[in-house]
Amino acid sequence: MRAVADSDWGCPTPLEDIAGEIAIVGVGESAHTRASGRSPKEIAAEAVERALADAGLPPSAIDGLMYAPFMGGQFDAAAFHAYFGTSHDLWVSERGGGMVWAGTAPYDAALAIRAGQARYVLNVFSVAWATQRAEMVGGPGQVHAEDLVKQNIEVPFGWFPQPVYFATIARRHMHEFGTTAAQLGAIAVACRRHATLTPAAVMHDRPLTLADYLASPPLVDPFRKEDCCLISDGGGAYVMTSVARARDLRQPLIEVAGVGLGNSYTGTYWSQQGAFTSTPQVFAAPGAFAMAGLTPADVDVLTLYDPFTIVALMQIEDMGFCRKGEGGAFVEGTALHFDGGVLPYNTHGGMLSHAYVLGIAHVVETVRQVRGEAAAQVSDAEVGVYGGYTGPQASTLILRRR
Repeated sequence: MRAVADSDWGCPTPLEDIAGEIAIVGVGESAHTRASGRSPKEIAAEAVERALADAGLPPSAIDGLMYAPFMGGQFDAAAFHAYFGTSHDLWVSERGGGMVWAGTAPYDAALAIRAGQARYVLNVFSVAWATQRAEMVGGPGQVHAEDLVKQNIEVPFGWFPQPVYFATIARRHMHEFGTTAAQLGAIAVACRRHATLTPAAVMHDRPLTLADYLASPPLVDPFRKEDCCLISDGGGAYVMTSVARARDLRQPLIEVAGVGLGNSYTGTYWSQQGAFTSTPQVFAAPGAFAMAGLTPADVDVLTLYDPFTIVALMQIEDMGFCRKGEGGAFVEGTALHFDGGVLPYNTHGGMLSHAYVLGIAHVVETVRQVRGEAAAQVSDAEVGVYGGYTGPQASTLILRRR
């Protein structure tokens, strides 16, 4: 079989250079919980309040708002004004929220600030999936089940829902590269250890050893439940402004050093993707590192959108932290732990053990790490990277303390 070349299955999105133009000046999270009975807007409001307090800014200072409209119930302009009792004009972008957009929101905000359309831009995202779970037929898989192509190409062959989907990819990675269950388990164990050190994590009180992981019954071969993300309520928010304005605010200066965005030609249909064990980080990460003038070796802490352990492992390979196929050996043992690991990873616990809020909490954690104020703090962290992911796209966001 002919090897699949990068150009055969995807491409980067060209982005303007915004390195050093914009900073994240305030971060906040809601409580991360099992079913809370709250709506996404109520959860988001708590996160926004905390982000504004962290930045030392009143709601009236925010003149830009980014969110993800397709998720439903998000904290849009009407919700912002209703909650804070404001009525001023807002530059609004629907290219924000979590997932890939948690990583690219600073790029769009930088362009808006450069054009004089806004001065202080808020990105916010929340979910109440644990509360809404009873109403979701098939859980988060519902959106995939409703896709007509998936209904006709993937679902009839049993490739549904997501745990089955990604277990197949994990099994293929094992076949191609010799990856083992214990190596996937090392990712789950690192995330759980970090969650036990993070009071806000949903799994804060549930430690996990590799022996525990290996003794856990299979969910869908080769996955155990610990390979799969949580379902939870929660949200996060962060505030951005120009580097010049950021210097006058209360927090350490955390600048956006680089942003990258990569795309798969096959979109959401992984069954059609030739590079079956790769992610679009192949296309996102190089542009972000080039914009920042950095390499993967310069990274002090990495947070990745991690719906499943195999997705994290593939992104680690595809972003250049190790060669393709060597991810299993790279993550073994304590390589991903915050205190002495080769690559401190998802130091809050990630979606596997912190909360399933689709990446927004990962950016919050990355900011806290490079500020030096995280619960599981990496020593002398100056460069932090977030890898966002949706399947058809991936983003890379590089933050640096100045």
